[in-house]
Amino acid sequence: MKKLLSLVLFLTLTGSLASTAIAADTADKVCTIQYNQCLASFVAREEKAEGIKSNDYVWNSKDGDKVAALKLKGDIARGKKSYELCAACHLSSGSGLPNIGLPQLAGQHATVIIKQMSDLRAGLRYSPSMEPFAVTRKGPQELADVAAYIESLCTPLDHGKYNGSDANQIIALGEAIYVEKCKLCHGSHGKGDKARSYPVVAGQHYQYLMRQLFEIRDGTRQNSDPDMVKALKKFSDDDRIAVSAYMASLVMPGKMCPAVADTKK
Repeated sequence: MKKLLSLVLFLTLTGSLASTAIAADTADKVCTIQYNQCLASFVAREEKAEGIKSNDYVWNSKDGDKVAALKLKGDIARGKKSYELCAACHLSSGSGLPNIGLPQLAGQHATVIIKQMSDLRAGLRYSPSMEPFAVTRKGPQELADVAAYIESLCTPLDHGKYNGSDANQIIALGEAIYVEKCKLCHGSHGKGDKARSYPVVAGQHYQYLMRQLFEIRDGTRQNSDPDMVKALKKFSDDDRIAVSAYMASLVMPGKMCPAVADTKK
């Protein structure tokens, strides 16, 4: 099991880094060092929590590292250091990789980061590439620190969008569905709800949004909100495409990163 997980992790990380502008040799070094650091202290769990499939599942239950981390004040400086491991895939900017569905983290609510990391640590959310990085964080304080740092990052100017020739039509359809079905929890502009751990969805990568909507609908994301699963069961595949396109078309809240001057002549 551990050897199989090792291979999955290595391919995931190297593939992600190769897709960025980072030089290949640097990417390999960063990936190998950070992967080995995590794997050295990680023991794969053979069993995962049932989560949404369990009759006694309670979404966002008040237990574990999450409760302790939410009570702590995150230290941004320490969080920046801890985030160095995350940057291998999510990049130093927190912008992620849109083409392979790695989410943009920059500007996300700290409460959402803490919840998702805690769920990964508890085996309630399964991600072969993420689990070792989550499990090897030292405890609630480090979770609070890295979440505070991620929340403090400026919002990247570019992100993955729906680029079909029918984009205007699809986005308009998605807006109508979003207003009726999603606005109540995620807000009129996709800003989420920090107090309730509802994520910012505005300006998230289209491919990532699409994958999450399918995984939540199908029950493969074990830490899903049952109300969201119920709602998505009624969505057609075209509905999910349209809603994802609309959310990706929105501007993520928070401070925008400064534009980089074009130095090409």
